Amino acid sequence: MDEMKTAHEVAMEKVEKLGEATAADRLRWKYVPEGEKMALRFLIEESNLVAELAKYDEKAREYVVTGAQKILLVRIDLVRSDAVKRINKRAMEGLKLLKEDTIAVENIYSQIRALLKFELEQGEQQRQQAYDSLKAQFEDKLKKMGSQAARAQAGLEEQFRQELRQVLAQIDVQYINQLDAYKRELEAID
Repeated sequence: MDEMKTAHEVAMEKVEKLGEATAADRLRWKYVPEGEKMALRFLIEESNLVAELAKYDEKAREYVVTGAQKILLVRIDLVRSDAVKRINKRAMEGLKLLKEDTIAVENIYSQIRALLKFELEQGEQQRQQAYDSLKAQFEDKLKKMGSQAARAQAGLEEQFRQELRQVLAQIDVQYINQLDAYKRELEAID
């Protein structure tokens, strides 16, 4: 009859199946987080990315760049404020410093800038139209309810806010999906 194994024994068996960590694994574990920290310093403290990267040897640099790119790509977002606009610009500058094919990077940046500008102009208009349309629908509901409207108003206001959030999220998702596609293209550039 088989004996029951402890959780520790099961975990140890899984670890044995994984095998020994390779030199590349150890380099990745050490230097990818360093690249992430370097990118954050670049964004927040405006450190010199090229000078910091030069401190690493060729083997480590590959992993440092991977970590830095990961952070910089994540920080490119739809423009909701001047702070986001500044971070986008800084992240794009940093990525361009890390990539060899700066022409391909700049081509994608042109597309990103056009998308962000379009979203800023048209997205706001779409959001306002969605708000106005939804507001009109709920005002009609209140009118049809007549005397019951006062009692149901709080519930309808919450329903309005919830539906508005959903509609606005649907508008944003189209822009976010396109921005994510551009980010994947940027990630693939050497």
